[in-house]
Amino acid sequence: MSLPTFPKIDPPLSREGSLNEIISSIAAEELSLSHILNAEGEKLQYVLGTLPGLEVAANFDEVMNVNRSVQDTLSDVMEQQALLTAKLSAAMKAPILPGPAGPTGPAGPEGPAEGPTGPTGPTGPTGAEGPAGATGPTGPTGPDGPQGVAGVTGEPGAEGETGPTGPTGPDGPDGPAGPAGTAGATGAVGATGATGPAGPTGAAGPGLTAAFAANTQGSPIAVASGGTPIPLPNAQVLPSGVTANSGNTVFTVAEAGTYQISYHVNTTLALLMGTRLVINSVNSVASTIAPKIATSRFENQITAYLPANSTISLQMYPMTLAGGAVLVGGGAGASLTIIRLNGSKPENYPEHEVEGGWDFDVG
Repeated sequence: MSLPTFPKIDPPLSREGSLNEIISSIAAEELSLSHILNAEGEKLQYVLGTLPGLEVAANFDEVMNVNRSVQDTLSDVMEQQALLTAKLSAAMKAPILPGPAGPTGPAGPEGPAEGPTGPTGPTGPTGAEGPAGATGPTGPTGPDGPQGVAGVTGEPGAEGETGPTGPTGPDGPDGPAGPAGTAGATGAVGATGATGPAGPTGAAGPGLTAAFAANTQGSPIAVASGGTPIPLPNAQVLPSGVTANSGNTVFTVAEAGTYQISYHVNTTLALLMGTRLVINSVNSVASTIAPKIATSRFENQITAYLPANSTISLQMYPMTLAGGAVLVGGGAGASLTIIRLNGSKPENYPEHEVEGGWDFDVG
């Protein structure tokens, strides 16, 4: 088997350039996720009839199927978002290593010293002032003649035409404000308009607490007859209300409330194994996947009310005999997402097995 070949990059990328390319790829993935979320929102608007194109109103089962589809997509987007966050954090923390300093070049030759300043030449003599030109003589002023006799006053002339109106002068300053007039009577209140139709219910917002953990290192799992917890040490996003034990197999939620819990397990080979959540040391039936034939992919989601300080583990167990499994490496071989929806406990709600996600056999 020959070794893999890679295309030649010219000019070659530096370490700093490589980190910039990684950050650019994360930004492109974030943009893609935003388009996916927008498409899911339009899917809900279409089935609810707020977008044109749906001629016959969707029935309840169709709306619920679309809602489950949107929930599945949002769960996958949450996991991808957590991985992108971890990738971006690692890229931002990576040091930029400078290359070795090159050798110092030889010093250039020293130039010649500046020559002396030459002497200043003598100032030349000032030339003689030329003669002024002659001024011609002014003749004497003659005597005033005698004043003549005043003539007869003539008849008044006809009145001339009125001249054009001159331009308007500038405005004078504003006078003082007059007293305020009496307020008029209040008009009658108009009739209340008809209430418009209620808008569609928006998609559920993110939970009060969201946690994520995964196994991306391709760990081998020795599956015992009673079940073996799967460690999830990678890409962890754990808020203050969620903690992990030293083995990263048990996660504790500090606050009571209604939680949505989902998981994925991917193995390198198809196995006759099952997966489930263990909540407060009790196997969660609603979260259990018990395939009838060998499979390599396991995923499920439940909604459950949990008291304060509840523990959650993701477990793999054998369907027949104990054996071994190897998780997929370089990606999400296994992952667990915990979202706190609210802090209330619904009426007649059991402590654990609540709304068991999907009820199916993998195979």
